[in-house]
Amino acid sequence: MTGTPLRVGLIGYGLAGSVFHAPLIAATEGLALDTVVTSNPERQQQARAEFPDVTIAAAPEELFDRADELDLVVIASPNRTHVPLATAALKAGLPVVVDKPVAGTAAEARDLAALADERGLLLSVFQNRRWDNDFLTLAKLLADGALGDAWRFESRFERWRPQLKGGWRESGDPAEVGGLLYDLGSHVVDQALVLFGPVTEVYAETDIRRPGARTDDDTFIALTHANGVRSHLYVSATTAQLGPRFRVLGSRAGYVKYGLDPQEAALREGGRPGTTPDWGAEDQALWGRIGSGESPVSGGGTPVPTLPGDYPAYYAAFAAALTGAGPNPVTALEAAAALDVLEAARTSARDKVTVTL
Repeated sequence: MTGTPLRVGLIGYGLAGSVFHAPLIAATEGLALDTVVTSNPERQQQARAEFPDVTIAAAPEELFDRADELDLVVIASPNRTHVPLATAALKAGLPVVVDKPVAGTAAEARDLAALADERGLLLSVFQNRRWDNDFLTLAKLLADGALGDAWRFESRFERWRPQLKGGWRESGDPAEVGGLLYDLGSHVVDQALVLFGPVTEVYAETDIRRPGARTDDDTFIALTHANGVRSHLYVSATTAQLGPRFRVLGSRAGYVKYGLDPQEAALREGGRPGTTPDWGAEDQALWGRIGSGESPVSGGGTPVPTLPGDYPAYYAAFAAALTGAGPNPVTALEAAAALDVLEAARTSARDKVTVTL
């Protein structure tokens, strides 16, 4: 892209804003981080230290009052604020990126999509894990037919965090849209839908394992896709022994991959796309394996080079979409479809039934 960079206002400078959005915006050609909104003095100081030229605002209203000086708004604040802030930004005439989940319900997500269409503005949802290294690799294997017809997809986003961290994500208040079902579940469900399409049936189990926890911290979701593929999705903070990130079984072969994409860890440690050598690359020892009739744990199968992860691709695609040079990388209607599944999973777990969509 050439010309004057698009000026970005970022609302929220916690984990999402400081670790993911700000560095990725700053690394994207054609975008410039203009304003950071946070009322927390320590986070204000952190933002100034990391981006000396940025304007600091204490409240979103200060940002919306300057809407004519900005080109888009990124919402990286707590989940309960996503809908009201996205609504205010769109009504102020600004295109919007919202961190996942875009809303607490699919209906709210579709209302936001309708408002954006009415105003002729771009609304996108930050689903960065579509650009994880393992997901990109699996998508290519499927597209190339390396597994034959896909039959079963197992996806795990598991952690061992036996002690509560606190904060709104672990709150039992439904208004906070917390818990792992809507946090990590937003990622694994989105990936399953991208790979295998619409879902017809949903079954789920949600548990609260840790003492003092008030919302789900150990969740399983089973999906039946319209094309017959079955997805088994696990999200947990209480997994003492981690399973494979992906296990995909097809008519010709299976693919098993352990370990997480390295980009989040690199961002947390201060790494930056464009300045860190081999961004998103993975050590060969962590490559997944493809094969049939044998176990990858005992060395069976053939190693598959993992494609580099590419979180910067999201904002590059969004910037291109803003200038009419490409499609919206993740639409609000796609996010609404994932929320349909998450809502069905919540109902299934509560009522101990399989939900038909």
